[in-house]
Amino acid sequence: MPKKAKALSAVEVGRLKHAGDVGNINFPVGGVAGLRLQVTPTNATSWLLITTVAGKVRQIGLGGYPDVSLAQARDFARVLREKIRRGIDPIEERKEAKAALFAAQKRGLTFDEAVERYLEQKEKELSNDKHRKQWWSTLTTHASPELGKMLVDEITVHDIQRVLDPIWLTIAETATRVRSRVESVLDWAQVKGHRTGENPARWKGNLEALMPKPGKVAKSDNHPAIALKDAQRWFAALQQRDGVSARALEFLALTAARSGEVRGAVWDEIDLVEKVWAIPSSRMKAGKEHRVVLTDEAVALLGRIPRLKGSRYVFAAPRQGELSDMSLSAVMRRMSKDDVVNGGQGYIDGKSKRPAVPHGLRSTFRVWAAEKTGFPREMAEIALAHTVGSEVERSYQRSDLVEKRRLMMKAWDRFLRGGAAT
Repeated sequence: MPKKAKALSAVEVGRLKHAGDVGNINFPVGGVAGLRLQVTPTNATSWLLITTVAGKVRQIGLGGYPDVSLAQARDFARVLREKIRRGIDPIEERKEAKAALFAAQKRGLTFDEAVERYLEQKEKELSNDKHRKQWWSTLTTHASPELGKMLVDEITVHDIQRVLDPIWLTIAETATRVRSRVESVLDWAQVKGHRTGENPARWKGNLEALMPKPGKVAKSDNHPAIALKDAQRWFAALQQRDGVSARALEFLALTAARSGEVRGAVWDEIDLVEKVWAIPSSRMKAGKEHRVVLTDEAVALLGRIPRLKGSRYVFAAPRQGELSDMSLSAVMRRMSKDDVVNGGQGYIDGKSKRPAVPHGLRSTFRVWAAEKTGFPREMAEIALAHTVGSEVERSYQRSDLVEKRRLMMKAWDRFLRGGAAT
């Protein structure tokens, strides 16, 4: 019967050294049959389990010493000997696990990586720069926050639903595009061998069972607006957020302008001395130049915006171009989610009960002017760049009431910051 090795202590194991001869020395350490500490001529040390598997002598490495302690080595050895007793070859098991890991890593691709690679191919089919930006912005704004770091092979229908739920009833057209584009990216990933199974973003026989049909989603001409009772809390939360999109949204709130007007604003349109932002007719919905009065606080906000070299935009995107049409919406959506997390109800339109969107801030401003102030209706309508009065009335009313509107916009600014309505 083989002699049983003495169970060495951790201190005794630490004293084991190479004798200086050629070759490695294996010291029995006891505690588990076949467990050895291998010491090289340079005194590098590692653990070995020498045992018999299916009639063959096997040497199984258990890691280096002292990274793997004596106690850990004995535990590892016991587990392996139990596997051998049950007919499992630990070396073959390791080879299979390594091969599976290699295959998974080769196949593994995150959603963000898939979007980037897919668009490199897709951009050749897109006819103009606008379409390329739309593809990129819809996916990065709405899908990436939820799916970006996930492996495409792990994305399920419930992950897709989590992306679409916040926008399906509020911006149905955009949500439909997001779904379709995610489906295209995942189809590409499957063809390239990065995922298997059904496409979780497919509508027919899949998402249609979980979500209302796009054509049946109720349409409304009114954009969901922040209720007046929530406006000050929302504005205070917005000021705590970082990023150019948050500043653009803050400027939009202070000026009651449209999202496209703010995102397309260039420095040449703004007179910081006169405190006027002159939006040219080419960028206005009514095709007429519109002058926006700027409060001291709005001017101060502009003064804090860094001017990116090579970009003429006030609120420039990281690539120096114009912010996407989704960037401001994404800020509002995240703010509403954060408010719920912090115990609030989110920023919801009082009538439609839908999450507020940037364009709805114009409605909030209009309700404030009508219900909380004594400013003339026409003044608020001019501030919103709405057409006021009949054609005859407009022919006599040449002024856009810039100086009078300053008082109104100052009062609006004061209200947003927690002051009285007027």
